[in-house]
Amino acid sequence: MRSAVAAIAAAAMVAAAGCAGPKPGTVKIKLDPYGSTYARYPGAVTLIRGATVYDGDGGKIDQGVVLLRDGVIAAIGPAGTVPVPDGAVVINAAGKFVTPGIIDVHSHLGDYPSPGVAAHDDGNEATDPARPDVWAEHSVWPQDPGFSRALANGGITTLQILPGSANLFGGRSVTLKNVYARTMQGMKFPAAPYGLKMACGENPKRVYGSKSGPATRMGNVATTRATWLKAIEYKREWDAYDKSGGKVPKRDLAMDTLRGVLQGDILVHNHCYRADEMAVMIDVAKEMGYRIASFQHAVESYKIADLLRENGICSAMWADWYGFKMESFDGIQENIPFVERAGACAIVHSDDPNGIQRLNQEAAKALAAGRRAGVNISDAMAWRWLTSNPAKSLGIYDRTGSLAPGKMADVVLWNGDPFSVYSRPDKVWIDGALMYDSANPRRRPVSDFELGQPGDGDVK
Repeated sequence: MRSAVAAIAAAAMVAAAGCAGPKPGTVKIKLDPYGSTYARYPGAVTLIRGATVYDGDGGKIDQGVVLLRDGVIAAIGPAGTVPVPDGAVVINAAGKFVTPGIIDVHSHLGDYPSPGVAAHDDGNEATDPARPDVWAEHSVWPQDPGFSRALANGGITTLQILPGSANLFGGRSVTLKNVYARTMQGMKFPAAPYGLKMACGENPKRVYGSKSGPATRMGNVATTRATWLKAIEYKREWDAYDKSGGKVPKRDLAMDTLRGVLQGDILVHNHCYRADEMAVMIDVAKEMGYRIASFQHAVESYKIADLLRENGICSAMWADWYGFKMESFDGIQENIPFVERAGACAIVHSDDPNGIQRLNQEAAKALAAGRRAGVNISDAMAWRWLTSNPAKSLGIYDRTGSLAPGKMADVVLWNGDPFSVYSRPDKVWIDGALMYDSANPRRRPVSDFELGQPGDGDVK
């Protein structure tokens, strides 16, 4: 009897121990504990007809028709190929142009919002050269007036918010839909991969050279490699635990992000200007077992365009913004078309709250520079620099970036040739909802911060 009681007591102790915590191997790290709460705005079935259509994948349709329904592109084709659904809003757009919404892969809106005062300076956590633990989304201020300027003046429907470039590891980026919401999560592009902002060159060594270092380019690379070695060991510990159980490894927020990169779940966007440094970072990525999705700024991409093509790396570039510091000195106006000519992935980006409002004009400048140099790229192909190529670099091309049936109805109707300095958005739809209408003051988004301020216009 006594042995039976002891056996029952022992079994109870085992059961209690089992209830004390999760079983070995069952503790999981959530890659995104702050998931998107984005919900598309209501929209009407809309048919746009008679416009010149650039589909974002290099195709052009004269007298085209685009049908938006239930938040997606329902149909696209030449005149007469798409029937008008009952009750649809029909927009006669003869003389106008339709494109996918522009995607800016390099923005700091929300992290460096307007007004540009010190209290709003939240983009660089310049306290250590390696800060992959910080996330740009936790600085995003949804009321930044810059979001509506980008929508109305630039036709921006999606944008990646990156930390700054003070650090070798600046932290996670976040991809947003360009709609107003009360919270960052209400803007967050559903299930878009996170990015990791990395940097090389002058900025990190300038910021940390007078502190604890690194102070040179070789110091930059050494610190970068050493950080990745820590991440590889961290991943090894967690992989072993996931496979066999045992003691739960200690959590490290910085290493969580780098483990996500090593697993292929988080995309690296590397701030680099010079060709030699981009080549070095490609070598480091191969050594450490991760992949670079894009080089940001990349003013010397034209020198290694073949290398970028071979490694499947996009270059996010300006049309003619260079020469403002030594590492940006050797930029050329033909950079973007030369990368395109080599068969590599070319992107036009802003890194600026004003530049984001005219990325179509930036692309036009690059297109013209290429043609002067004998690189003849069609307007329809050049539009890929603004939509499909950015979408590919952000891992969201399956859902946006081109006007294909089933994709998000992120669409801009331009009042003229979108490569003209005189053209601007007439209407902008995001997920099929009309978010901006140049003819309707009620369709001109104004942030809560601006409401009631002098100059808030006639929006009531």
